[in-house]
Amino acid sequence: MSTQRTSPSSDAVLGVCCFLRLPQLCSTCAAFSLVANMGFLRGAIGNWAMSFWCICFAVTFIIAIVEYCRYPFSFPFFWYNISVTYNCYAALICLSASIIYSITYVQFLPYGPYWDRAIAATALSCIASVLYVIEVAGMRAWYELKEIFFYKHTMRALLKVLETFVAGIIFAFLSSPSLYLHQPALEWCVAVYSICFILAAMVLLLNLAEWEYKLPGPFPIFQLVLTLLSVLLYVSALVLWPLYQFSEELGGQPQRSSDGDCRDDLTYDICTWDQRLAVTVLTAVNLLVYVADLGYWARQVSVGTGGQSRDS
Repeated sequence: MSTQRTSPSSDAVLGVCCFLRLPQLCSTCAAFSLVANMGFLRGAIGNWAMSFWCICFAVTFIIAIVEYCRYPFSFPFFWYNISVTYNCYAALICLSASIIYSITYVQFLPYGPYWDRAIAATALSCIASVLYVIEVAGMRAWYELKEIFFYKHTMRALLKVLETFVAGIIFAFLSSPSLYLHQPALEWCVAVYSICFILAAMVLLLNLAEWEYKLPGPFPIFQLVLTLLSVLLYVSALVLWPLYQFSEELGGQPQRSSDGDCRDDLTYDICTWDQRLAVTVLTAVNLLVYVADLGYWARQVSVGTGGQSRDS
């Protein structure tokens, strides 16, 4: 029996634009403006957070215009996949900007007008994150679609979004080549992050375009092999990165106090030692995500094999 697919009405689209798009645009634009008005005191962390809010504002504005012009009705299924995936990324982006900006910069600011602006920007970023989460949670109810990729395979989609997002944050902390160019083992770690990011992004794009079942072999086995490869690569990175960054015998810095940039109470950039620690923590986090992804696909392959055995 085929599943009936119904497109959202014009009133539903306009309702989303009024009740979610406008607050999303206002919150991200206001957060960007507050930090931009801080001048040179916003520092590199402020510039980094501003770029995140600016991207969310720009993409949300484009989506609002496209939806207002009714263009998604020409290809509703593909558009809703793109829209839901973007909102997941936007929620993670705003949330990470709020956390990183507050714990690495805002807490060191003296009380005054600049501190108030930074706190307000952080709060607005959190509000934007909540708004994006609300849109993701309500997308299925609004559009009444029964077999959207993001809801038919919620776990696998969310894991891919997390894998690519955490990798993107790792790349942001690796913006200084001096962190890894002096050691081949550290260069290998950067290669691991790049390879795994490309693989996860490739699978995510296949899912968004609904091309995953056009592959020559079974997609679950294909995904299982890629995920297993990523887990093994991340295990090597989790061993090598902290070993060469924090071991004094291998040229690392075991203590934060040994980094002169970290001694100041307020710096306009994250010091090198903190960048090394952040990459270590994010590597462990992404490894856990890949392990969960591996468990998911191992179960899918096992269930599929069991079903085939029973059928035969």
